[in-house]
Amino acid sequence: MSDSLIIIPTYNELENIEPIIRAVMGLSFLPDLLIIDDCSPDGTADKVKELQKEFPGRLHLEQRKGKLGLGTAYIHGFRYALARHYEYIFEMDADFSHNPEDVPRLYSACAHEGYDLAIGSRYINGVTVINWPIGRVLMSYFASTYVRMVTGMEIMDTTAGFKCYRRAVLANIELDKIKFVGYAFQIEMKFNAWKLGFKIKEIPIIFKDREKGVSKMSSKIFKEAFLGVLQIKIRSWFRTYHRKA
Repeated sequence: MSDSLIIIPTYNELENIEPIIRAVMGLSFLPDLLIIDDCSPDGTADKVKELQKEFPGRLHLEQRKGKLGLGTAYIHGFRYALARHYEYIFEMDADFSHNPEDVPRLYSACAHEGYDLAIGSRYINGVTVINWPIGRVLMSYFASTYVRMVTGMEIMDTTAGFKCYRRAVLANIELDKIKFVGYAFQIEMKFNAWKLGFKIKEIPIIFKDREKGVSKMSSKIFKEAFLGVLQIKIRSWFRTYHRKA
């Protein structure tokens, strides 16, 4: 078994699933891959099952009974990874907005440079986003500015969803207390890692909007993030953050 697991949640990603699986399976450090599919009606899970025969022992599939949200999919994946003792656990999108060729850079930051959380950042070196409307770029960029102002975190890309965690980070975060499912989920996870004192590094990436399939973004997700940041900060006033020995 590999020391690394890449988690990719899916819902109706049939057009992207085989190419992204082959790209991940071809990475030089040989990570395992877990697809968490939320009962996609387009046959995404069936394609994964077909490819499992080609990549036995490395390609894994968890199927859920409905569209339950990105955050809960990752929590499901984190529990799967912790139960199987993976040391490096990744979050990654299925649609190639996160370039698989950047994965080894995140791995190296945690495995060789001593960081606990590596973030593929769109904003650490200016703005490196391709094919997004300017309005969405500005909304995302200034959302991170807002998050930094409220929380005090010195992270440029607070809503980034391309990450590598060391096992210890996820083992110390109380996953059953993570409440959000969209952008606020990404913020909440980073906030917990930061409050627990883990070493965090942002690694510049070029984020490219999907070319195939349909975006799952909605105004509801943006609203959750805006209000969720305040809730995350307020809740932090009434709890203590202790790392396990």
